[in-house]
Order: sequence, then C-alpha cells, then structure tokens
Amino acid sequence: MLIVPEDKCREIVGREDAFKAVEGVFAAMARGDAYNFPVIREAIGHADALYGFKSGFDRAGLVLGLKSGGYWPGNEKRGLTNHQSTVFLFNADTGQPKAMVGGNYLTAVRTAAASAVSIKHLSRPDSKVLGMVGAGHQSAFQMRAAVEQRGFEKVVGWNYHPEMLSRLEETARDIGIDYESVDLDQLGAQADVIITITSSFAAILKAAQIRPGTHLACMGTDTKGKQEVEAELVAAATAFTDEVAQSVSIGECQHAIAARLIGESAITPIGDVINGKHPGRTSDDEITLFDGTGVGLQDLAVADVAVQNAVTRGLAISVDM
Repeated sequence: MLIVPEDKCREIVGREDAFKAVEGVFAAMARGDAYNFPVIREAIGHADALYGFKSGFDRAGLVLGLKSGGYWPGNEKRGLTNHQSTVFLFNADTGQPKAMVGGNYLTAVRTAAASAVSIKHLSRPDSKVLGMVGAGHQSAFQMRAAVEQRGFEKVVGWNYHPEMLSRLEETARDIGIDYESVDLDQLGAQADVIITITSSFAAILKAAQIRPGTHLACMGTDTKGKQEVEAELVAAATAFTDEVAQSVSIGECQHAIAARLIGESAITPIGDVINGKHPGRTSDDEITLFDGTGVGLQDLAVADVAVQNAVTRGLAISVDM
C-alpha cells in the first residue's frame, strides 16, 4: 500500500489538476460511469464535531474508495484546520488497500474546483465582480480557483465575523485584483458571481438581494439542516448540483424541496451541462445556482491524481500490509 502524506499533497496536486479531475468525474457521474454511495455524517457528541464517510466507485477509471473525516469547529484555536479528513483507495479488482492519502488540502482544493467548474459552465462570460460570503479557511482556495475562470476585476466580501475579512483582502491583493468589504445588500448589488462558503444553519442571502444574471455557487451546505440562502432564492434560480440525491437531502436545495417550492426534477446534474445534454445558462438575465454538496467521487478523483503524481515524483511511501 502507498501512503501520500498531507504535507506532500500541496506539492503534487495543483488547481488545474483538481479542476480537470472534478470536471471529469462530474461528467462521468452524469454518464452513469461513476456513482456515489450513501453518505454517513453524524454529530459524535464530543468537541462539537461532525464526523462521517463519503465513498463511491468510478467504473471507468477503476477508482474505488472513501473519505473519512469531518468538522471540528475548535481546531482553528489549536492552529489546526477545522476540516480533517483522510482518503483511502482500494484496488477495484481485488478489494486490497491501494493508498492512504492526506485529505485536508485535497478537500479544500476539490471544493474550490467544483465551484470553479460551475463558474466556467454557468456564469456569464462577461462577469467582472466576484462576491465572497464567508472568510474561513476554504475561502482563499475558492477565490483563487474562481478568478481563473472569468476576468474578474474586483472581489466584494462579507463574513459573520468581520475581523476575518482580512483573509479575503490579502488573497485578493496577492492575486492582484481590487477588494472591498460590503454588507449583503451591496454584495448582491455588485456581484456577478457569488460563492457562499460558510457553515451556516440559517439563510444568509435573500432572493431580493440577488440581481438578474447572477450565478451563485453555494458550497457550504453539506449536512441536513445547514443553509446559506433562503429557499425562495433557490426556487427563483435555475438549479444545478453535483448529485441530485445529496442536493435534496443534505444540500442547499433541501429547504426548497421541504417547502415544496421546487421538485427534484427542477435540479440538473452539472455533468449534463459538461456533457452537452443540458444548455446550462440560457439568458443573460437568468439566475443560476450550483448546489455543491461535496461528493465522495470528488475526493477519490483528486486523491487518485495525488497518488499518480506522488509515484511519478518518488514521493509516495510504500508499506507492507
């Protein structure tokens, strides 16, 4: 079995690697070549932590495995990442362990890649202002991935805790684009694309705050009860997702479904857009929304790339089982 440590993943998997892997696996899912298994995600009753498993199988690429991990909200005070995870890959022919891969960086880069895929396929090509709702650890990954898809000239940001907005400002400065901290009304009025990346359990953005033509990538809702935008906004948008089953049960669309504002048939897998089966955005005034629930196949795809690159560069550790 091979081990790819956490500290090596950042060296060997870049944003372009993650983007190609995630876009490819979304397309494979829509074709029926890859599928996710049911998610297990539970509060463990200790340290306010959420812990679980995401798993799946890519039949075309013969990538089989799971990601084990979750969210420990007190970790940042300890100098650790709140999201902690490890990916395990198995030989699809024999079931033998194939690799163990550090999953923290890969989770951040694959989540950012997913929103970037949605921006590429669903946002207006002339989008100039990027709105960021949330300034946690993953926000910098999100911003860097997003600006590679459109010619953004400015970032506007909002966060529950304003003292954390310096992360967005510093990231924008490093990229070389303007930044402004704003309230939510101003954010909606200015932004052409909005990324929400929070752990909120109450709607932050309202339908009335979003102007026609906006694309929203809702990336924080991955658990029953979580919510970043009000259900009426989901209903007003053309909704896309990584996987419909997760979208209606643990994703942003769960609330619009529960309120019977939309039906499951109103949600389109983004893989259908990638594969050319769905046109995606159909007008400049259309509001599009990507419900990024985070599927296990994303983790397996980027972990498989990490293993391949680690082997090529001689960075994988081999152990006997």
